[in-house]
Amino acid sequence: MDNIMDNVTIPDFNSLLQMDPYLKPYEQDFKRRYGLFEKGLLQLEKAEGGFDQFTRSYRTFGVNRQPDNSLLFREWAPAAEALFLTGDFNGWDNFSHPYKKTEFGKWELCLPPKSDNSPLVDHKTKLKVVVHTKAGERLYRISPWAKYVTQVEKQVTYDWVHWDPPEPYLHIHTRPKKPQSLRIYESHVGIASPDHKIASYTDFTINILPRIKDLGYNCIQLMAIMEHAYYASFGYQVTSFFAASSRYGTPEELKLMIDTAHSLNIVVLLDVVHSHASSNTEDGLNRFDGSDSCFFHSPPRGEHTLWDSRLFNYSSWEVQRFLLSNLRWWMEEYRFDGFRFDGVTSMLYHHHGIGSGFSGDYSEYFGLQVDEDSLVYLMTANHILHTLYPDCITIAEDVSGMPAMCKKVTEGGLGFDYRLAMAVPDKWIQILKELPDESWDMGNIIHTLTNRRYGEKCIAYAESHDQSLVGDKSLAFWLMDKEMYTNMSSLVSMTPVIDRGIQLHKMIRLITHALGGEGYLNFMGNEFGHPEWLDFPRKGNNESYHYARRQYNLVDSEHLRYLQLYKFDRDMNRTEDKYGWLAAPPAFVSTKHEEDKVIVFDRANVLFLFNFHPTRSQKDYRVAVHFPGKYTIKLDSDEKQYGGHGRLNHNTEFFTEPQPFNQRDNSMLVYIPCRTALILGNDDAESCY
Repeated sequence: MDNIMDNVTIPDFNSLLQMDPYLKPYEQDFKRRYGLFEKGLLQLEKAEGGFDQFTRSYRTFGVNRQPDNSLLFREWAPAAEALFLTGDFNGWDNFSHPYKKTEFGKWELCLPPKSDNSPLVDHKTKLKVVVHTKAGERLYRISPWAKYVTQVEKQVTYDWVHWDPPEPYLHIHTRPKKPQSLRIYESHVGIASPDHKIASYTDFTINILPRIKDLGYNCIQLMAIMEHAYYASFGYQVTSFFAASSRYGTPEELKLMIDTAHSLNIVVLLDVVHSHASSNTEDGLNRFDGSDSCFFHSPPRGEHTLWDSRLFNYSSWEVQRFLLSNLRWWMEEYRFDGFRFDGVTSMLYHHHGIGSGFSGDYSEYFGLQVDEDSLVYLMTANHILHTLYPDCITIAEDVSGMPAMCKKVTEGGLGFDYRLAMAVPDKWIQILKELPDESWDMGNIIHTLTNRRYGEKCIAYAESHDQSLVGDKSLAFWLMDKEMYTNMSSLVSMTPVIDRGIQLHKMIRLITHALGGEGYLNFMGNEFGHPEWLDFPRKGNNESYHYARRQYNLVDSEHLRYLQLYKFDRDMNRTEDKYGWLAAPPAFVSTKHEEDKVIVFDRANVLFLFNFHPTRSQKDYRVAVHFPGKYTIKLDSDEKQYGGHGRLNHNTEFFTEPQPFNQRDNSMLVYIPCRTALILGNDDAESCY
């Protein structure tokens, strides 16, 4: 194999080695991966005429109306003995409409139009594929390519509903350009309402999109859109990969929602689950053709023991067709702007990350434990997406720290644009759980926020949906707990607990935003300190929606302190939009003072000052400055409108002196109140922009 790899040339591999020479010993691994990637593309070219047609297979699989209004049905069911189509259109006759077997395990059926030339299967009528197995079973299945599935109330399984509207939604607005600074609002449509119900696409369009725009987020990451039979799975147990969840409304309503976001210059990412699939059989992919494989590896390789789900066989031609076409479908049909790939760690390793601590030793990322079929699939997916859609954004949810994850495929990387900085929220929760304020370790905080691979972009976040799930608590709830129920009125003085919580909530978010990455993510509602946790209706809570909602009404009450946190989050994003620190090179940290609890750094020509000390304000405190000149306050967490104490005069001007300090040529004296974060801007530098 290594001899074959000698003939493989990774076009820009030297760029990767210049960035990280320690990868040189693993050159053969990189070559093998790239060789497999190249071979796959070549095979696509020969067999399918290239990836453009291959990834549009949703036009030829499932059901598709032809120009003459006939309907062409096609499925891949290699282990099946026979396939029939049944449904409302034929009075649920199980035998009247057989599929014809073609090559490579495919089955086809063509239904001519009615006498009035309309399609034989009407829009919004129900269908089923009847699968006869070699063992003599008769199975009723939903097409893996179904574009719309619904669940009748109190019915356990989903129905395949033919979706072919007479007037499909036509997108009006063009896609926004890819943002330089990515500020992500992680969202779940179903919980996007204070009401005890499943909210709709329309609710989100009318009520939530304007809030996201006002807050200064330029990207929405949508969870739980791919259809999932179990609502409480948070969308991570997908049953129908091409169907947008019907519990929130119709496909056309989702298209309108995305189009409206585009009109607001907001890009929309889909939380895509290609790492595994629900083990449901009647309304999922599992045992579609009666076998224990088909789309998946046979057990035990094809089963995820912790998730109770099925694992794809990424080396299978038809599985690649299905998954790559799935990505294309969401980009083309719904106009998504990219993807957050879920469960990448599980995909990359045969051990799926179970029981692996990942010390960072490079040997952990190469060798037999790596599932190269999955890895090459991700390289191929990223290559195709970025070739077809140059502004497409892909984000990897990976906890392992795989090197070159966010490097171009031509450098030997996996081709992602960003990875999630998953250690950051864990660090904040650990600090709040375990350490009193006076024991916070400034150096350890800085290390966690800056410990990322140079040249590979990260999305930083203080908390995501993971930290809000039942069994855990949001940052606000860790900070203020039960006092949030009684003491959040701004008409009375803050209790010590609320005061501490309000100030630290702002500081944690700003330092994460400014120091932690090249993008920033917030889970819906957490920007204003949403109380409590998330829990979906289930038997264990009497099917209650009490915790499966976001109480945006709290922000609409002028007398509650939630509005103060909301305003800070909004102005933090707007300040970033002006100065662009997320798109700037990493920060230079000039001060990390353990006793004073002070952190100072500069990034994108602005100076960030944090005083985490619970009681000690710092007067005439010398800080290092890169650019000389006059500095003024651009953001102040201590402002009264943000629930602060208003201890700073915003007319104050700070002037630098040519006095070297902490590895900078200039410095100045500042006042930083306790538990306060400040951004100072250089007015002289701004006038030069």
